Amino acid sequence: MAESEEELKNLLMRVKEESAKYGLKLNIKKTKIMATGPITSWQIEGEEMEAVRDFTFSGSMTTADGDSSHEIKGRLLLGRKAMTNLDSILKSRDITLPTKVRIVKAMIFPVVMYGCESWTIKKADRRRINVFELWCWRRLLRVPCTARSLNLAILKEISPECSLEGQIVNLRLQYFGHLMRREDSLEKTMMLGKMESTRRRGRQRTRWLHSVLEATNMSLTKLWEAVEESDTTKQQQSRDWKPEDMDCIVTYKNVRLGC
Repeated sequence: MAESEEELKNLLMRVKEESAKYGLKLNIKKTKIMATGPITSWQIEGEEMEAVRDFTFSGSMTTADGDSSHEIKGRLLLGRKAMTNLDSILKSRDITLPTKVRIVKAMIFPVVMYGCESWTIKKADRRRINVFELWCWRRLLRVPCTARSLNLAILKEISPECSLEGQIVNLRLQYFGHLMRREDSLEKTMMLGKMESTRRRGRQRTRWLHSVLEATNMSLTKLWEAVEESDTTKQQQSRDWKPEDMDCIVTYKNVRLGC
């Protein structure tokens, strides 16, 4: 990542020089760049590089405008495909309903939630996620789409401990705490930084940080204080822990499990 065209050019040249030391060659024609500014093409050493508006890296799509809607739609489609592939197991009458619910949570939901910590979820995206979750539960219960059954009745029969959207919110809050604890990182700078520019007309775009503040119903200052207080409590507990406390923990687990 670079902040200017000159810095990007120097970065690519360094990669090219280091690759040449090990007999590797950087193919400029196959290298693509993505910029938040209006850049359609870019040249380096006389060769033109293509500027793209989005790219997929490690199974997650990144767009130039930071919109997560395309990524969310793709993840929901992959979740539907994974759900369909498990039809032979989920429709078996030899498996109990609680076991099927655990299978969905362990094998379907993680496919959808991959990389969800960085999603900026809009109202329409939230609706799509809730529709997908109810589609999974209706398919699990063999309730056709033409049946006039309320969503509350479906959820009451399934009795999920936490909704899919709630799990995404929990992962996002954990990621926020992880970023705030870091002393100096690019992710933290991007999250808390602001660009000096004029306010555009119309409704402002939803930022990732806004979803965190909305989920906690706290200001950024109070949320940062809560993170620091949590760190202080964990450090105090780790200092007060003694080796003999392990016997109490093992005994407690044995009592709960009926061992």
